[in-house]
Amino acid sequence: MDSALAAALAEVVTGLEKSDAFVRLVLSGRRRNMQTPTERVDVKPVLIKGEVKYQISQSDGRAMTTKNYSPPEFIALNLLDAGFANILLEHKSGSISIRITKKGEALVHRTNDLFEVDLSHDRSKARLLDPSDPFLIEVGISDSTGKVKASKNDKYLQVEEFLRLLVPSLNSAIAAGHIAKPTAALPLTIVDLGCGNAYLTFAAHQYLVNQGIPVKVTGIDVRESARLRNNQIAEKLRISESITFFAEEISQTTLKSADVAIALHACDTATDDAIAWAVSAGAKLALIAPCCHHDIQAQMVETPEPWQIITRNGIMKERLGDLITDALRMQIMKLLGYRVEAIEFIGGEHTPRNLMIRAVKTDAAADSAEKSRYDAMIALWKVKPALASLLNR
Repeated sequence: MDSALAAALAEVVTGLEKSDAFVRLVLSGRRRNMQTPTERVDVKPVLIKGEVKYQISQSDGRAMTTKNYSPPEFIALNLLDAGFANILLEHKSGSISIRITKKGEALVHRTNDLFEVDLSHDRSKARLLDPSDPFLIEVGISDSTGKVKASKNDKYLQVEEFLRLLVPSLNSAIAAGHIAKPTAALPLTIVDLGCGNAYLTFAAHQYLVNQGIPVKVTGIDVRESARLRNNQIAEKLRISESITFFAEEISQTTLKSADVAIALHACDTATDDAIAWAVSAGAKLALIAPCCHHDIQAQMVETPEPWQIITRNGIMKERLGDLITDALRMQIMKLLGYRVEAIEFIGGEHTPRNLMIRAVKTDAAADSAEKSRYDAMIALWKVKPALASLLNR
């Protein structure tokens, strides 16, 4: 076994042994020439009769099964050696992710993000948002009795999972000094770019306010009808002093700055508009979940060899275009002083668009090799990302 991989796996085992700090483990993907017992494994700590157990949820692509083990029993299962290509461990003070290449080598990434332990023993995860919260009723996710509508359950879960990423990302940025600690005089400023019906906008506002964090939230959407509706809801909830909405194009918004920029499924190049605004406005934290990716796909006319084995299949060419688009977006942000990573923010059964770009502005100078990689990718595919044009790169 590759020595770097062995060391990384040992680090994960050490993290699993510290049950008081363990937050989450995710195993997915399949290593070359190996067969995994299930498609994906999710592990979290739960408290059962005063004892911490590790709850395993396993998916075979059709059904999910759940079982509880003591920490030593779980470690003895040796699932880290069961053929999974992607391993993510989160603990209270950071995370380690491992991607095992076809050559059996380990690509390891660590963060110092802060995570919260959730010990609730509940088949349905303990909710951050009470379904009976008045804002959920007003925006149409819950019915008048305070129950989530069946047609809105996926949207409700998307908002929940977005908050589960926003809170530790925000706490980490504040702890690192990238974002000043919010006060009543200088509240945290958040902008939701392409807010639509403002599910996420209201959710972020209400959750952070309930956590005692002073906030000023702005929602931007091109539709005047959305502005009127959302401001009316804010007035009805008596929160219009700290949340407001504007009917503007993202690329032409009059808003000049914000600590945090978020965008959930802004369509095609509207995602580029959102990222460009975040970069130009100096946003310290950006959470962007891209949607459709037509721009680069339309430019993929000349396919370099040997990539035609992928692009001759329409659906595979489309997915490759998605990956190239988001990889170039992330690289541009990296070159402009952001620490950037791509993460899954919700299971694919709830939305196929479940990739999120998380970027923290550190102003660290990128290695010259990163610029070379970007230039090489552009030259290879003969494309010009919309984001590059927006930022004059």
